This record gives sequence, C-alpha cells and structure tokens, in this order.
Amino acid sequence: MSRENLFESENMTQFPHHDLEYYFDTAHELAERVAEQADQIDDERQIPAKLAAEFADKGFFRLLMPRSLGGAQLEHTDFLRILEILAAVDGSTAWCINQNNVHATNGLRMPLETAEEIYAEYRAVVTNGPPDSSAKAVPCDGGYRLSGRWNFSSGITHATWIAALAPIVQPGQEPEAIFNREGARIMLMPKEDVRFVDFWPVHGLRGTASFSFEIDDLFVPKNRTYDPAGAPRESGPVYAIPTTLLFATGFSTVALGIAKASLGTAVELAGHKIPGRSTRLLQDESTTQRIIGEAEAVWHSAQAFLRETHASVWESAKSKKPLTIEQRVKLRLAATFGIQRSKEVVESAYSLCGSNAILETNPIQRQFQDINVVSQHIQGRPTHFETAGQFFMGMAPDGNF
Repeated sequence: MSRENLFESENMTQFPHHDLEYYFDTAHELAERVAEQADQIDDERQIPAKLAAEFADKGFFRLLMPRSLGGAQLEHTDFLRILEILAAVDGSTAWCINQNNVHATNGLRMPLETAEEIYAEYRAVVTNGPPDSSAKAVPCDGGYRLSGRWNFSSGITHATWIAALAPIVQPGQEPEAIFNREGARIMLMPKEDVRFVDFWPVHGLRGTASFSFEIDDLFVPKNRTYDPAGAPRESGPVYAIPTTLLFATGFSTVALGIAKASLGTAVELAGHKIPGRSTRLLQDESTTQRIIGEAEAVWHSAQAFLRETHASVWESAKSKKPLTIEQRVKLRLAATFGIQRSKEVVESAYSLCGSNAILETNPIQRQFQDINVVSQHIQGRPTHFETAGQFFMGMAPDGNF
C-alpha cells in the first residue's frame, strides 16, 4: 500500500458553503457509490483513493468543522442522520466519516496558525491513533523530540496529517509503564513524516484502514502541538459536547446502522430461502417471524434511547447550558447500550440466515464481522454500564463521560 499523499491536487482556496439539502442529497449519492464498491473497500482495507477524494471534495470530512476553517459546521443531529445513511451500506466508511469528522473539531484546540496551515488544503484529513508504551515527547528548544508507535489510526490512507498523542517525558527518562494522559499533548505532522506500518490484520471494519505508524526522534515545533483537553477557541453547540461523547454517539449510530442493515439482509433471504428438510419459505416459519419481531423491538428501543439522551444533551448545548453529570452519564449509557444491543440484533439475523450466513457472498457475513469489531471498541466497553450503575445508586461515577 502506498504511503503517498492520495490527495495531491490543485489546492482549493475557496471553500463552498452548501445548504443542508445538499449534504443529505450528496450523502445518498455517495452511499450508492459506497454500496457499489463495498467489496473493494473490504478487500483493499481502505476507501479507494478516488472515492475518498470525492468525499473530501464534497466536504464530507469537514461536516463538523467551524465555518472559520472552511467547514460546514452542521448540527450534530444532522451529522448523525448522514452517518445513518452511510452506515446502512458500509460500516467501515461510516466509521471513518465519524472518526475523521469528530477529530477535525480539534482544529479549534490547536494553534490557529497550525489549523489554517492544515486546512488550507481542501482535501485535508487529520488521523490519530492511541499510543503504545514506547510513545514519548521529550522537550527541547522550540518544541519536542517525538518517538514511538501509534495504532488503530482510522483513515490513515486518505489522511494528509497525523495527530499523535504522547506523554511529555524529560530528557533521560522513559515513559511510565501505564500511560497517564495528564499533561500529555497531541503532536501534529504531515503524513510523510511518519513511517507507515501495515498492521490491520482483522476480519471486521477492514475498510477503515486503521493501520499503525511509527516515529523515531522527530522534531515537532511547539506551535504544532496542543492540549487535547483545552477549551475550543469558538463557541457552538457541537464544541460544547465532550469529544468522547461525540465519538460515542457517532459510533453507536454506526452500530445501529449495521444492525438495521443486517435485519434487511435476513428478511430478504427469508423471502426466497426454503430451509433444508422444510417445505415452505423461511419467512413463513413462526420462529422466523418471532425473531424478526423481537429484533426490531430491540433495535428501535436502542435507537430511541440514544436519540432521547442525545436530544437532551443537544438542547442544553444549543441553549448554552452546562451539561449535567446525569446528561453525560445517560448519553454514555445510551451509546454503549446501542452498540451492545446492535450486536445482539446482528447475531439474531446471522443465526436466522443459517448456512447462508457463512458465505462471503452474503452481506450478513461482513455485517457480523463489522459489528463484532465495533463492540470491542472502547466506546462499546461494558464497563460503561458500571459507570451508569454507580451514578444511579448515588455513588461518584468512574469513567470517561
């Protein structure tokens, strides 16, 4: 896989502003192209360069960015509706759209001159990834010397810049065995400054291109670093919501999209399959009808809970009211619930497909693999239920919310 910048083209200096109808219409158009190339996305473990460039050219990596940096600055509720459209056809593509758009809101946390440098290129995409124990940033004159390895960098093949979170380690010292985010900073660098590592040996969400990268004693000037916990320069309801909850809500929306698609796959198969040693269609079996009915109830309840809790948070953010702990915890709970219940729905659809489910030609196979990767992500971690339980029992809740 080439590490070259996939978006080498004439720099676009004029950032078009579109109405909401444009984004929804374009999302449907792009979804059609994604559906046509879903097998290629999965096989090549990335969104094809031409398709990724089309997403960028049509502003789909700038949906949540402020207008001051050339973004669409969509309301988060509208952004989630776009995610639903894309998740219905491919979980990997929707995952990248959420990951890259939410991370782009950090353009309001990095120094303004750096944000303008990065996003002057209309096809700019910044990708990030969690560090391993080797990551460290050593202070030096004018900046830091950065070294280490970072994994799960979703969208790295279509990214143009890299964001690397690293602990600050004094000269002669080594990083602590357990990563402590306190005092850590995010370092920014052009993609060509890092060493691409082809490590994404997975069966689900293969198309996210969540590869790794390594850095060896790279100088990063201080003005290309920022505090990830810093306050954004501009106000706006999206930027008033904690980044971790933006990620969680989006990834839960992706999970629900995969789950809904899996039900469609099962229903379609049930309409023409006659199971072995049976004399009637799968859809005519009472067991099939019960499974579909129960799965629909689970899916709708999970979606409703996510929408309800998100609506509460969004209303407060729009009204410039501080989010309460209860609102944060409930949204974290709803997002986790959405991911875990989506997994159950897909498992039901997978089982219903019988022997057809094991074939790569059946969409349920990819949907099954994708949801089982989503459910393993930190946003779907079952310990978030413990956080909610602590809160509802009157205890001080642990966790990131």
